[in-house]
Amino acid sequence: MNSLQKIKSWEEALESENWVAPLVDIEESVKDYIIICQLPGVSKNNMKIKIEDGHLVIMGRIDYEWRKNKKYAHRESELSNFYRKFKLTDGIDGDSDSIEAELENGILSIKLPKKGKTQKRIIEIK
Repeated sequence: MNSLQKIKSWEEALESENWVAPLVDIEESVKDYIIICQLPGVSKNNMKIKIEDGHLVIMGRIDYEWRKNKKYAHRESELSNFYRKFKLTDGIDGDSDSIEAELENGILSIKLPKKGKTQKRIIEIK
């Protein structure tokens, strides 16, 4: 069973369970913004990305299944939910089908295209 299915709703999870905010960098190019999110050990099956009410939301579960039933001398990592929410400004095309997300080696990259600027033109008077 996918870990996301174990959670009734993300709002309940954020209120009642342990959660963390993963580290994020935001790159800007001429055409888009790229959100770079550090999620070591997280699979794409344990995360969800959505655009809702003018926000980009990244959420999921850090679930170290492969580390369960181990004996530890010291442990700092823990099972937890993660959540980040970003307001989409007017310059971002949140309705675009060209939004892309990729997860590679624990790094999630989300490409958000900028809205095209209106081209200058001369309007002919008739």
